[in-house]
Amino acid sequence: MPHNMNNSPISLPFPHELREAEFVERPNRFLVRCRLINKNKMIPAGGKEEPPLVEAHLADPGRLKELLIPGRTLWLAPAQKPGRKTSWSVVLCETPDRSGMISLNSTLPNRLVEKALRADILDEFAAWRLLRREHRLGSSRWDFLLEHREDGGKQLLLEVKSVTLVVGGVALFPDAVTERGARHLRELSALALKDGWDAAVLFVVQREDAVAFRPAAELDPAFAAALGRAHQAGVKVYCRSCRVTPREITLAGSIPVHL
Repeated sequence: MPHNMNNSPISLPFPHELREAEFVERPNRFLVRCRLINKNKMIPAGGKEEPPLVEAHLADPGRLKELLIPGRTLWLAPAQKPGRKTSWSVVLCETPDRSGMISLNSTLPNRLVEKALRADILDEFAAWRLLRREHRLGSSRWDFLLEHREDGGKQLLLEVKSVTLVVGGVALFPDAVTERGARHLRELSALALKDGWDAAVLFVVQREDAVAFRPAAELDPAFAAALGRAHQAGVKVYCRSCRVTPREITLAGSIPVHL
């Protein structure tokens, strides 16, 4: 089971009060259509009182087919940029069993991890300090570059991956084929083996109902194989879950990784 962090929790508050909506359809990867729900009761889905569809931007390009099902509750935030085509942004989705919430913003894990690295509270990287973010090396741009606290000549490349898919308590990544993700792992393996780099991948599960993590070999065997080879090459693989409420997302404890 996840353990609690010993230090002050790292959280990111949502900037606006979120509005509940009922998912209707997803015309493309970055757009959903839904109907707003009032606070006391759902606006009828049929008849004269049926409200018009509203469009919302979705910041998670994953497949999400297990989550975005007609009738599922979403939580939306009003758009912050004047003149944007969509007046809402999707922030959260309810879990399939309706017992919790899932963050659908794939940019939040990097922001949470950066905040935690700057606060020096991640046990996995206790020996390292943040040097910079978005470090370019070779043909890729890596999420974070860390420097060893005692040996300044040692540096670590850290990649962060957002996870939303959980089946039977097991977090799975990816939820669709990701050639880019597999390529990153192959490059990390080569850097670790040939050039002596320290490297790590941190999977951040944007929900709290996961008790373990494994690569989704049944969905993307190439990524799963690349992750296994990266681990054999010395790339560290970690995973953490998150606590999600309508007010904030909080980076929670580590969960076991099964490769």
